Amino acid sequence: MAILSVGKTVLGEGLPKIIVPLMGTTTEELVKEINEVKSLKPDIVEWRVDVYEHVDQIDTVQEMISTLRSVLSDELLLFTFRSHKEGGNKEVPVSYYVELLQAAIRTKKIDLVDVELFTGEAYVKELVETAEENGVYVIMSNHDFEKTPSKQEIITRLYKMQELGAHIPKIAVMPKSVKDVMTLLEATNTMKTEYADRPIITISMGGTGLISRLAGECFGSAATFGAGNQVSAPGQIPVPELRRALKILHKYQ
Repeated sequence: MAILSVGKTVLGEGLPKIIVPLMGTTTEELVKEINEVKSLKPDIVEWRVDVYEHVDQIDTVQEMISTLRSVLSDELLLFTFRSHKEGGNKEVPVSYYVELLQAAIRTKKIDLVDVELFTGEAYVKELVETAEENGVYVIMSNHDFEKTPSKQEIITRLYKMQELGAHIPKIAVMPKSVKDVMTLLEATNTMKTEYADRPIITISMGGTGLISRLAGECFGSAATFGAGNQVSAPGQIPVPELRRALKILHKYQ
């Protein structure tokens, strides 16, 4: 699996990178939360803008990006609007989703942007092009909060993201059994060893899938999500505990 350097952060090499979400709903909450999250020393801070009360005001969103950027120095900033159909907080027309992401990208104050695979191929290509024009990296994603698809389907989706220009393909699925977790991990390993030419992120959610957040490096996942003030998906654990586990597994691999 190839590595990817974004600023000073290298994905696909060394410890899996820790991503911590910002989940504040108001400007005041976010200003407080960003300082608390920064103290955890994450590699990447993800702003989940779909929970922000002013998400329908693009100018205000851009101002908040500037505020977050002013606090973050070594940490990368990932801009994410999680769609309602993939577990997000707010339902918006796809046209607004695209407009919002383009506006965030064009600030040139974010390092990465989350683009959902099933937004529509033409829209995805447009967003990837805008990101590349503005020096922003694309994490292309898919989330299934209901089930774990087959191994082949997981690989197919990750490979499709790669074909569409994702710098980092990402998939998160919900297990109903330990076998489902094994399916996700097997798909990750196969994608890494046979198809991936860039870092990938894979997650099995919930308590059953916790092992994928801790030992993802062993199978080929380049990053994992830890909890700051709030979790953004089931199964995230506090950053200090996550970092200790990652270091132990990395040391003895």
